[in-house]
Amino acid sequence: MQTYLQEYLMMLRVEKNLSINSITAYQRDLQRYLLFLEKNQNVNDLEKVRQKHIRNFIRALNDIHLAPSSISRTFSSIRSYHAFLSSEKLVSHNPSQLLDTPKLPRKLPQVLTVEEIDAILNSVDVSRPMGLRDVALLEVLYSAGLRVSEVCGLKVTDLLFDSEMIRVLGKGNKERLVPVGPRGMARLDDYLKHLRPSLARRGANLGTIFLSRNGRPLTRMMVWVILKKWVETAGISKKVSPHTFRHSFATHLLEGGADLRAVQEMLGHADISTTQIYTHLDKEYLKEVHRTYHPRW
Repeated sequence: MQTYLQEYLMMLRVEKNLSINSITAYQRDLQRYLLFLEKNQNVNDLEKVRQKHIRNFIRALNDIHLAPSSISRTFSSIRSYHAFLSSEKLVSHNPSQLLDTPKLPRKLPQVLTVEEIDAILNSVDVSRPMGLRDVALLEVLYSAGLRVSEVCGLKVTDLLFDSEMIRVLGKGNKERLVPVGPRGMARLDDYLKHLRPSLARRGANLGTIFLSRNGRPLTRMMVWVILKKWVETAGISKKVSPHTFRHSFATHLLEGGADLRAVQEMLGHADISTTQIYTHLDKEYLKEVHRTYHPRW
């Protein structure tokens, strides 16, 4: 059943230029799907896969209460895989071709207020050994709206101090320039001058900006741990992730009157419909203000 899986993953890497993380997600989704076909549907030949088998798999994912976003992503993986098999003439038909994508409920992302962002940043104790790194890290997450994988991959050579911008390598290895602003650059400058040199001497880092105590590049999980520590210190009770900072970045820009396409460019969204979720969030914010302050409520 998995005869052509490696060929498909190779196509994603070479032709689609997807990131390692994206390819790993496709691989995980498809291995689960193929195992289900074999174990639960007694299908041992890709030529015998039919629409009902795919529907049964999606129903099984629903039954184990997998998140709707994960189910939608898995379905996309399956459809892409079958399209590849069909286009390469490895099978005679594409059973996913006429299936509709599972409906994904429109969920507004959690955001922080400007005051909550300030509270988290101000809670970082810069007198402690790693405080300079932590406040620079959080400042960049919020000031530039980066994905956690993007901030972990930043190199010293990506910093453009003269223009107060950073060069970011996003999804699909697409480069973009994102402003950071004077506060973010000042925090980065302090960290680069007063802490990073000592960390860099402790381990191989290939010029990565944000380093752990042993001198190695921070991982995504380390960023989560750092953020969780300072969120708790600030007394914020909301569930906050690095992506919450990205959501807050986009929301605060649009609330301030920023152009949607400019925000799309800074976030690195290929499709503006992805960015438009924040316009819905802005409407919710306006309704909340109306509820709070209008005398008819």
